[in-house]
Amino acid sequence: MEKNDHHHKAESALKVNEGIEQPASINPMLENEMIRFRKNRPSVKDFLSGIRAGNRNLLGQAITQIESARSEDQVMATELINACLPFSGKSIRIGITGVPGVGKSTFIETFGLYLIGLGKKVAVLAIDPSSTRTKGSILGDKTRMEELSVHTDAFIRPSASSGTLGGVTRSTREALILCEAAGFDVILIETVGVGQSETAVSRLVDFFMLLMLAGGGDELQGIKRGIMEMADLIVINKADGDNMLKANLAKREYENALHLFPPLANGWIPKTVTASALKNIGIENTWNIVDEFVNQTSTNGYFQKNRHEQSKHILRETISHALNNHFFNNELMTKRLLFLEQQVIADKMNPYQAAHQLLEEYFHLG
Repeated sequence: MEKNDHHHKAESALKVNEGIEQPASINPMLENEMIRFRKNRPSVKDFLSGIRAGNRNLLGQAITQIESARSEDQVMATELINACLPFSGKSIRIGITGVPGVGKSTFIETFGLYLIGLGKKVAVLAIDPSSTRTKGSILGDKTRMEELSVHTDAFIRPSASSGTLGGVTRSTREALILCEAAGFDVILIETVGVGQSETAVSRLVDFFMLLMLAGGGDELQGIKRGIMEMADLIVINKADGDNMLKANLAKREYENALHLFPPLANGWIPKTVTASALKNIGIENTWNIVDEFVNQTSTNGYFQKNRHEQSKHILRETISHALNNHFFNNELMTKRLLFLEQQVIADKMNPYQAAHQLLEEYFHLG
């Protein structure tokens, strides 16, 4: 990469430019997988015993089951989630974001291997908004984390490969429950890109980590203020070699910026650290901060309160999702909707009148 001309004025380490474009997604051929899977599908009891025994193959099959949109698969998926729930809730759930190019995959692998070295089992899940457009999953998780993916105490699952962001998030939440039932101690939820998915992840995790870079040109990524406000920890990655000075400068400036944000309800003061996943620097410090956060919020009661709030959100979201499905899967309603859409297009009704009429008809269905 060519460096900028020296006559340009020195720029702050906090300068924000556009992120590196995300590579094309890989299609996991989920549909073919489901066809083969249904021919010899285990029972809920078989799934549960396999998951509890740490069978990663059955765990992967179970997650494939919950990702299916078919009604018969969803019935079994609901039974499976209910069976696994009593064994869930004991992990530490960590959200990790930062646009492509920040070294997220290398960081997650190094961090995951460090945690395994502490005797923990680690699962990596992903939320990828682009998968809702490409019908693919995030770019080869298992090829990007070669050492972690084959470790017996690790499990890596790409994003659900179709549906809305809400659907992908729902699948990830349910996959999290299955992973906890399988005995994983730490669940890392990776988001791809910077946008809506961070808000979705914040409703799934206990701790939110933002990976950043210090430097100039294309290495810097666009981060919205709102995402920084959500972070419990900012990690300046690739802090090694010639980049150390810029990384330390960025650390100080991010620390100053974080002090300008309103205090968090949980009493935690967000921290900033430098790290190099490639050189295995700052990884232990990162985990110590997570551990400190869990201890502090467990002591002041926020940890459990946050999980209760997340459960309330799941309740409301599940009701909304069920009502939405019930409405749009009703053949009469879909026909009436198509008719009313034409009425609106022809200016014979406005959208509000059409919506009111259709809902009235729906509410009066027997």
